[in-house]
Amino acid sequence: MALGFRLLVGHRGGVPAARRTDAVLLLVAIVWGSSYLAAKTATAALPVLMVLFARYAISAVACLAIATARGRPRWTRDEARAGTLLGVTQAAVLLLETYGVAHTSAANAGLIISLTMVLTPLLDRGGGRGLPPRFFAAAGVCVVAVGLLMAAGSGLHAPRGGDLLILAAAVVRAAHVVVVGRLSERRALRPLHLTTVQTVVGSALFLLPVAGDLPTLARASATTWAELLHLALFCSVFAFLAQTWAVQRTSAGRAGLLLGTEPVWALAVGIAVGGERLTVLAALGAALMVAGTSWGQAVEREHRETARPRDGHLPDARKAPVARDRPDGPGRASRPVAVRQASGGDGAAPEM
Repeated sequence: MALGFRLLVGHRGGVPAARRTDAVLLLVAIVWGSSYLAAKTATAALPVLMVLFARYAISAVACLAIATARGRPRWTRDEARAGTLLGVTQAAVLLLETYGVAHTSAANAGLIISLTMVLTPLLDRGGGRGLPPRFFAAAGVCVVAVGLLMAAGSGLHAPRGGDLLILAAAVVRAAHVVVVGRLSERRALRPLHLTTVQTVVGSALFLLPVAGDLPTLARASATTWAELLHLALFCSVFAFLAQTWAVQRTSAGRAGLLLGTEPVWALAVGIAVGGERLTVLAALGAALMVAGTSWGQAVEREHRETARPRDGHLPDARKAPVARDRPDGPGRASRPVAVRQASGGDGAAPEM
């Protein structure tokens, strides 16, 4: 996985560095967008908890192998403590999200979860204190979008349970991102090491309820195993490596813009590959969701940047020393401007 990523970013072929970086970030967004359909298809063949255990376990093995290959297998006490807590909160996100996508469309899941981008600043600022009115207008557009997306699948009846679970996952994920920021204050946390602890914790949490049914996993079809490997190696590990490499080489605004296309790819994959139908209400809801989250993200970023001249720093600037996985390595693993960690499609240290 690490070798493949190096080949991808290392092959210059005359392509300008900025375009290469943009292409990597866009690929991460596409991979994350595909994760919802992969998770939905996998949960049709295996129980949700089994899918989550397999995804975490494969990711943990890959992360441990990469950390060992880099010659930095030792974890600090801060990394172990923070990774354990974040492993629990991240597991809660993926539990809600995976159960949710099993009971709604992949397109809806990818669109509704993008609410994280406007919920995170609200939670990080204790209800949005200090944010301009335009941000709340953008959040209102997102709320209308969620209503349309739910109505598209349930008509005038009660919303589908899967949509509500995805909505809950967006709230928990926003809280998870805020916790990442708080734990990163004044601590040197290496992204790969933090992510590895999270995957090990998640593996342990989901092993307990499925331990007696592991033979079911062994009997899974080749197609199901391909989906599990895609979720673990591409949506989690590859996305983590690619994102942390690319974010160092571009602005937070540009990275946020490219990574923010994830819900568009979730919609495209759900329709083109999953055969999901796009109704008029769903199309309107999708357009409003993408517009609302992009607008809210831009307003929040502009607010932080314009606040700098007044007090000399960002309103809640992090004071953490930079943790590096290599001489020119990444610092914090979280995505810029409330974009999810490399957990790919699930989030985040870049959402496992």
